[in-house]
Amino acid sequence: MKNVLLFTTLVTVLFSCQETHFKEDVVMAGGIHVTSGTLNMGKSIYTESCMPCHGVKGDGAGVAAKGMRVPPRNFKLGIIKFGDVASGDLPHDASIEKSLRHGLKGTAMLPWDLKGQQMGAVIQYIKTFAPETWIGKDKTLGTQVVATKDPFGLAHRAAAIEKGKGVYHIVAQCQSCHQAYVTKSELNRLSMKISKESITDFDDDMYQSKPQDSEHGVMTLPPDFTWDSVRSASSVEELYLRIAVGVGGTGMPAWNDTITDEEIWAVSYYVRSLMDLKDTAERKAMMQRLAN
Repeated sequence: MKNVLLFTTLVTVLFSCQETHFKEDVVMAGGIHVTSGTLNMGKSIYTESCMPCHGVKGDGAGVAAKGMRVPPRNFKLGIIKFGDVASGDLPHDASIEKSLRHGLKGTAMLPWDLKGQQMGAVIQYIKTFAPETWIGKDKTLGTQVVATKDPFGLAHRAAAIEKGKGVYHIVAQCQSCHQAYVTKSELNRLSMKISKESITDFDDDMYQSKPQDSEHGVMTLPPDFTWDSVRSASSVEELYLRIAVGVGGTGMPAWNDTITDEEIWAVSYYVRSLMDLKDTAERKAMMQRLAN
C-alpha cells in the first residue's frame, strides 16, 4: 500500500512539473503577439538557465545571487537598463537580446548562445514578470535611437578627444557623478576656454565616483572609465548610443536633448580614450598627477 501511495505521489509531482503554465496568447508592448507556446518555451529555458541567479519570481533573488557584487536584475520592476530608447521608455527586443547574447561586462551576466526561437521566447517570458509594464495593446515602445554619422572619424580622433575632454568636464560636467580626469589647473584652463569663467572652488570629491540612487533597489557606482568595465559598450559608436539614451532606472540621463550630437560623439571618443588607459603606465602617471 505504501508503494502504491509513493508511486501515485511521484506521478502527481512529475505531472505537475510538466503542466503547461501559460494557456493563452498575449499581446506585448508594441503590438507584439506572443503565443502561449512561446511563453512556455521561454519559461522552460529561463528555469534551466536563468532562474539560479534571477530567481523563480524573476526578482533577482535566486540561490546563486547571494554575495554577487552586482546583483542580478529584478525583472519584476519592468526596467531595462540598457535600451535603444530614451531612458524610461520601453526598449525594443533587439536591445534586450544584445544584453543576453553578449552579456554584461564586469558582472556575472554571461553571454548566452540561444538558438533559433529560444532567444525570442526567453525575452517574451522575462516580460511576464512585469505584466503591468509590458502586457497590453495600449503599451507602446519608445522611439528607437540609432547612431548618427560620425562627424570626426579616425582621421580627426585627436581633435574629437580634446573636444570631448571639454564636454565631459565643463559642458556636461560628468564629474558630478563620475570622476574628473584632469588636474585642477587643466580644469580651469578648459573652463576659461569654453565658458570664459575661472574656477576657484573645487569639489573635494572631484576625483572619486559618487554613489547614486537608482530605481533598482540598490545604490549604483558610476564607473571609473580608466579601470572599470563599461557594461554595455565598447566601441565609440556603442558609447555614443549609451550617452545619447542614458541608462534606465539610474542617475545616468539621456543626453541627446541636452548637448549637441557632435558633443555626444566627442565625449564618446574621450571616454573611449580613457578606457584605453587601463593597465598602462600612462594611467599610472595620470593618477599620480591627479593625486598631487
